[in-house]
Order: sequence, then structure tokens, then C-alpha cells
Amino acid sequence: MKNWIIRYSFFFAGLLLFGFANAMAVKVKYLGLHPWEVLNVALFQKFGFTIGTWSVLVGLAVIVVAWFVNRKYINVGTFLNTLLIGPFMDFFLWLDFLPEATHGWQDYAQLFTAILIGSIAGGLYVAGGVGAGPRDGFMLSLSERTRLSVSQARIVVECIVLVIGFSLGGPIGIITFLYTFIQSPLFQITLRFFQKLRIYLTEEPAPEKVQVKH
Repeated sequence: MKNWIIRYSFFFAGLLLFGFANAMAVKVKYLGLHPWEVLNVALFQKFGFTIGTWSVLVGLAVIVVAWFVNRKYINVGTFLNTLLIGPFMDFFLWLDFLPEATHGWQDYAQLFTAILIGSIAGGLYVAGGVGAGPRDGFMLSLSERTRLSVSQARIVVECIVLVIGFSLGGPIGIITFLYTFIQSPLFQITLRFFQKLRIYLTEEPAPEKVQVKH
């Protein structure tokens, strides 16, 4: 039970932080967003609803495709990831407390802070071990079905997503092309940290040795 509580605490805290990071980034979206968020914002601008709603719908579409490619990576964590990050982001945007774009250096600081928080969030929810998100699961499935490495599969898919998002008028900037180079190393660091923390928190203390007097 202790292990289960810690795992899901990591997982849900990570999803909540991820939604917060996405909301921060959207406020300064003119600087560029992650390819998947470029698509979500483009769909929002083109067809309405909310950015979070499109995050859910796109995530569900990815799950459907991944189901036919390789369903091994689809589990309860995949659906929770898909259904919660978008609404969390919408919630933080609805609260309307995040700074608006100033078109100054503060926007860069805000975006890099969002990338840092997103990296921490990713490491936190993945360390929970509940399951991969729909997009990550799809990359792993595609990699297994093709001769591409996981990083190559990610680049191919995200380039396609970026082209679609750009054609729909999504916000692309210089940071869009730096996301992977910035976020991936930070994610690896935070993932290792939270994996060690989870092991530390779930380890049962060794029983004390009782000395028997003869």
C-alpha cells in the first residue's frame, strides 16, 4: 500500500506540474512551443474549444493509432496522462494568474522556467512507474515496428506534427527547435533523481537484530 501511494503521488503530482508548465509556456507562445503543443494551439485557434480539450482529443487519437501499431505500451497510466494534463492546463489558464507576454526578456525567463518545470514533471510522473504517456508510448511502439531508434522515431513524428501544426497556423519560434535539446537532458537528470527518491521512500527499514543473552 505504501509503495502504491508513493507511485501514484509521484504520477499525479507530475501530471499536475506538467499542466502548469504547459500553461506557462502558452502565455508566451509567440516564442515557440513544443511540436505537440504547436498542434494543440493551432487546432484551438482554428476550431475553438480549449487547448486542453485538443490535448485530450489528440492524445486519444494517438492512443488509437498506437493500439493498431503495438498496444503493449497502452495501460491505465496512458489514459490518465491523456485525460488529465489538458484539463490541468486549462484550469491554470482559467485561474488567469500567470503573467501575460511582455515581449521582453521576462518572456524568455518564463518560457525557460516552464521548460524546467516540465522536465521536472516528466521525471516525476515517469518515475512513478504507472505508465508512459500516449505520445511516448507511440514513439516506443513505432521504434519497435520499424528500424528506427526511439530518438529517430521521435524526430520523425514530431517533424510531421510540427508541419501539420504550422500549416494550421500554430505558433512556431526559435524555442520550438530547441525544446528537445533543452528538455531531454533535464528530463534524464530529474528522472534519475526521482527514481532514487522513490526507491528510498519505498524501502522498508531493515529489522533490528535482537541479541539473545545466554
